[in-house]
Amino acid sequence: MSVRTTARRLRAFLRGFLSPRTLRGRLALVALITSALWVAVLTSAFNLALNGRLHAQADDVLRTRAEAVAATIEPRPDGRFVIHEPSEDQALDAGVWIYQGRHAIEKPPGVPAALQQRADRLAGQADTFAEVSDPSDTRLYALPVKDADGREQVGTVVTSVGLDPYRSTADSALTASVVLAVLLLGTVYLLTRLAVRRALRPVGQMSAQAALWSEEGTARRFGTEGRPAELASFAASLDELLDRLAAVLRHEQQQSAELSHELRTPLARITAETEWLVKRPRDAAEQRVSHEAIASAAATMRQICESLLSEARTRGSQVPGRCRPLDLARALAERTATDHPDSPPVLVRGAPATAGVSEAVAERILMPLLDNARRYAVRSVVIECAAVPGAVEVSVVDDGPGVPESFVPWLFEPGRRAAPGDGHDGAGLGLALARRLARAAGGDITLDTAGAGAGSTPGTGPGARFTVRLPAG
Repeated sequence: MSVRTTARRLRAFLRGFLSPRTLRGRLALVALITSALWVAVLTSAFNLALNGRLHAQADDVLRTRAEAVAATIEPRPDGRFVIHEPSEDQALDAGVWIYQGRHAIEKPPGVPAALQQRADRLAGQADTFAEVSDPSDTRLYALPVKDADGREQVGTVVTSVGLDPYRSTADSALTASVVLAVLLLGTVYLLTRLAVRRALRPVGQMSAQAALWSEEGTARRFGTEGRPAELASFAASLDELLDRLAAVLRHEQQQSAELSHELRTPLARITAETEWLVKRPRDAAEQRVSHEAIASAAATMRQICESLLSEARTRGSQVPGRCRPLDLARALAERTATDHPDSPPVLVRGAPATAGVSEAVAERILMPLLDNARRYAVRSVVIECAAVPGAVEVSVVDDGPGVPESFVPWLFEPGRRAAPGDGHDGAGLGLALARRLARAAGGDITLDTAGAGAGSTPGTGPGARFTVRLPAG
């Protein structure tokens, strides 16, 4: 393996280690960095304290030896020193100088010149420490020797001690502490990764189960019993997500079924009329009737598709929009008068209000109600707009025969008509899709079973009143 390849792999390893992509790696790295900071602080403090302690011990050894040597010296009134040698003075003689004034009367044998010069400079000084690094690290201490009266310094005792054993102890302690710190950090890193991996294992299992259950459409849920607080919250969130996915799947299945069911009839009619035109020759009148039937079936299919797609877009929209139902009602009334001049007039009443849905959605909700009222009204149709707390209500009232009481439970069912043979076009989807649009937008459509009421439009029949409730803008 070449040096370049090794360096490239090392760089890749360092990038992966310092920038982990997994949560386990990130938490382990955070724990490692935090532990490294604390271990570095504690290791530094320990070694600083140890160095200070060893330094103090060396000073204590120097001071104790100097005092022991000074105790053997007896200054005479004539200025001479009498040294009382103990029976075993080898320990005291090692590294000891005795000066009378600035003249050395005793000194250790074989002392390096640098050390001897430094000891000579300490003669005549009192309570002074000094260090010599050449040829070896040595610390010296000077202790004054007073005369018989204890008033005047007449001599000096200088002691020395090598610092190599102390520094060797400090170096050994530093090495041991660094090795211990590295082992500790490695253990912390590995244990953190293992602990995080073990802690996140239930999360991974729950995520895999949620994905499997969402694909299979199962009704199983995690629940929050017997779980830690964090996992209980996570399980509740996953259960809510699964409920939403199940609702979306049910809605899509229902929409597909309704679309397939409602398109079957106009599509069959188009197919039959097309085959009828192709198989046998027809005169112009018969062809015109067939073309009109095909166009009517195609228009019905377009209405069905547009209504279902509008409902789907409204349900999935995050921004509902805003509109003024009173202005929209006036525009719809004018359009109805233009498109159906023979129909009863449409009157608009009420006060201005703003609804929290787009104008296109509000129009698709109101238009089927207005079409029904126009078909069955005798004299007129009334659209009433009113603002209520937190919502806007739009009522479409006609003075027609009203809704048969037996048909009220199925009024908003798709594909159901009260009187299929009444001569009016329609696939029975208008009211059903209008209600679905209103509910998808956060509102609803209801039928006033008491009829239009005496205060609305007078007419020969009980009439019908449909009330659309939309969220306020």
